[in-house]
Amino acid sequence: MNTVSMASYRSSQRLNPLSLLAQLSSRQANGCLQVSSGSVSWSIYLEQGKLVYASDSVDPFERLDRHLRRLSRQIPTLVSAVRVQVRLIFESDLESQSSQTPDYQAISWLVNQQYLNPVQAASLVEDLAEEVIVSLLSVKEGSYQLINQDKIEELPKFCRLDLRTIVERCHEQLRRQQSNAPTSGTPATRTDASGQAGTQSKLELIQKSAQKTSTPPPSNNAKGTAINQGKPLSKSTYTIACIDDSPTVLNAINSFLDDKSFSVVMINDPVRALMQVVRIKPDLILLDVEMPNLDGYELCSLLRKHSLFKNTPIIMVTGNTGFLDRAKAKLVRASGYLTKPFNQSELLKMVFKHLS
Repeated sequence: MNTVSMASYRSSQRLNPLSLLAQLSSRQANGCLQVSSGSVSWSIYLEQGKLVYASDSVDPFERLDRHLRRLSRQIPTLVSAVRVQVRLIFESDLESQSSQTPDYQAISWLVNQQYLNPVQAASLVEDLAEEVIVSLLSVKEGSYQLINQDKIEELPKFCRLDLRTIVERCHEQLRRQQSNAPTSGTPATRTDASGQAGTQSKLELIQKSAQKTSTPPPSNNAKGTAINQGKPLSKSTYTIACIDDSPTVLNAINSFLDDKSFSVVMINDPVRALMQVVRIKPDLILLDVEMPNLDGYELCSLLRKHSLFKNTPIIMVTGNTGFLDRAKAKLVRASGYLTKPFNQSELLKMVFKHLS
């Protein structure tokens, strides 16, 4: 297709996102441009041809959290507990599809709660938009439609970015990525916004995701995912979620609870695996106190604020035995306190005490 009209195309066709975005800018379009390719979708929110926000369906809250981690170096208030709370409040909207803009609502909440000021929010929106548009510009085939943006009109606007300038900048960034791509078949190493090296670029991940027709099961040893999904649930089976950054402790708990009465889900990253806990709705949570990125007491307090976990037994697991530690556990409404090291008998006694 040589020219692109503003009509909606719901069936898959060849796309030229660069031309499409340029036309939307020159025509001062209003609304949300929705583009779909394979299993991936993009949403570009416009007001009189200016970019208000951009997102895509590939882990939007992981992308937001990555940029918030980067900002936390300059903004001390963006501690891990705040980022966890953001995911607790808004990522469930993504799961239930009750909102089309949960990540934008999360940014608005951060500003409302004074964790970010409007200038910082505008910078964050621009950084997120550039990452999203770089991925969109690589799409060669798909469908699109321009719809009204009633939902986002209800939210505060932190910026109105020049769409043409951003697209040109992203196009140049994409051109550099492609020119630097390895030819030997070895994945390129990149540095993401958090300053950590990865094995694949965001572009490569999205292109692969767009080609998939179904989502594969999660890797059993991937950071932040379930190491052991456990046995199928039945009426006589209790789901136990274990949150600990130590594989040794997780494996010990899994071994101690190796019984048909339990389905054990082991989680070694509380921030990234938080929504997994929301999804599985465990009957009991074993929560480590000392983790590198998040204090267990803070996580317990946040879980108690979620409607799903107001009455769920939460057992704090720690090597600290002092009165102050037990007082902290009581303050965040923990149900019990299990001291390391513990044996199978001690663990089972604690579990059955709170499940009964």
